[in-house]
Amino acid sequence: MKCTICSQESKLFEDTKSHIEYLECQSCRAISKSHENFVDFDEQKRRYDLHDNNEDDIGYQRYFQRFIDFTLPHIRGAKRALDFGCGATSLLSQMLESHGIECDIYDPIYHPNSSYIDGRYDLIVSVEVFEHLHDPKEVFGRLINLLNPDGYIAIQTAFCPSNRDEFLDWYYHLDPTHIIFFRVETFEYLAREFGVEIVYQNEKNMILFQKKSIGTNL
Repeated sequence: MKCTICSQESKLFEDTKSHIEYLECQSCRAISKSHENFVDFDEQKRRYDLHDNNEDDIGYQRYFQRFIDFTLPHIRGAKRALDFGCGATSLLSQMLESHGIECDIYDPIYHPNSSYIDGRYDLIVSVEVFEHLHDPKEVFGRLINLLNPDGYIAIQTAFCPSNRDEFLDWYYHLDPTHIIFFRVETFEYLAREFGVEIVYQNEKNMILFQKKSIGTNL
C-alpha cells in the first residue's frame, strides 16, 4: 500500500474498537485512514454545520489568539494573507487585520469564492484543515505557489503520536472527517519536496514554513 503523501510503502493496521483500517508510512511517517473511510464532501458539510463557532465567544477568540501568538513573532514583512479553510466565520482574518495584515478568506463549504487562486500572499494560514484533506501534498504545493518570495505558511493540526498504541488511544482520529495525520517527519518531507524551510514548530500542533527567494540557501 502506498502513502497518500510520499507514495512510499505503508503498513496496514486496524483499530480493533472501530474496525477502521489505517496506513502508516514507513518513510514520511504519516498515518491515514484507508480510502474507504474517507468522508465525502456532503458528509463533511453535515458535520461542520453542527459546529457552533461564535465570533463573540471569548474562548473561540483565545483559540485563534494562541495561533497568532505562535505565528506572528516568527514572521516579518507580511502585508497580505489568506486564511485557507476558514470555516463559517472570518474571525481569524479579522484578528490578522487588527495587526495590519490584509486577509482574504476561502472555505470550500462556507466561502467558496476561488478568486484566491489569482492572489499572491506574504502569509497563508490554515487552522484545523489539513487533517481533512484527501490530497494534502497537492494542496500544500498549490498554497506554496501562491506565496510571494520569502512568504510564510502556518498550519495548525494536531501532530500524530510517536507510536501506534498512543495513536489508537488518541482522541483526534475518532472524528470521522479527520482522515490523515501528520508527524514532524511528514512536514519535513513536504518541506524538502517543495523547497521550503521549517522556521518554527511547537512539537504539538503548529508549524511555520518559509518560501525562500530563488538563489537563497535554505
